[in-house]
Amino acid sequence: MQQIRRVFRWVMFILAFGLFHYVLPQHDVVRVTSTEIIRTDFSGFNRLFYAQADSGAAELTTRDLRLINTEKQKTFLLGFVPRDSTEIMVYRNEDSGWIWPPYFKFDSSNLQAEAQSLVANATEPQYAMISHYGWRIPFLSIYPNAVAIKPVDGPDYYPIPWFSILFFIFVGFCIGMIRAMFRQFRERTVDPLLDSAEDQYTETRGRVGRWLDTWKSK
Repeated sequence: MQQIRRVFRWVMFILAFGLFHYVLPQHDVVRVTSTEIIRTDFSGFNRLFYAQADSGAAELTTRDLRLINTEKQKTFLLGFVPRDSTEIMVYRNEDSGWIWPPYFKFDSSNLQAEAQSLVANATEPQYAMISHYGWRIPFLSIYPNAVAIKPVDGPDYYPIPWFSILFFIFVGFCIGMIRAMFRQFRERTVDPLLDSAEDQYTETRGRVGRWLDTWKSK
């Protein structure tokens, strides 16, 4: 039983980690190389990883998809530690609207224009910070969704994920409050009921034992 609980906790931790890693904002320092619009046909699986059509447009199984092509610095430890090499990263640019995750993004056209204005070549690089959510999975044609972009001084700019830090502090505070409330509820309600049930069981068992003893004496 203890092993099953341990496995269940690990599964829940992995699912929660994956959910938070997907929906929480991440920040990449990139060099925008180009922007483009492609026609995309969604499959039954990768459709889950895309947002909705632009606000005011009809939702279809195929539609135009804005992409922002960049070159970003490689990192490890979930982006906290930069490396000396670079890699290609492609972001989609879609309205998230009122659906999940709640970024309430309605300005994809403006963001595409901002990204286009930051296009630079390798000889005269211009760097920008893209805030996004989601994952890049090439073999499923899944891209992270860019939600904001702004120019920065250079590739050594280090964005501090204040929102994620405050979010996890808030989550930790809520977990601590829930545990404290459950502990109080158990001490005030559950434990007295269990003690009462145990006393009742002991008393009943004693009565039955005494009744059986009267038969033995005969």
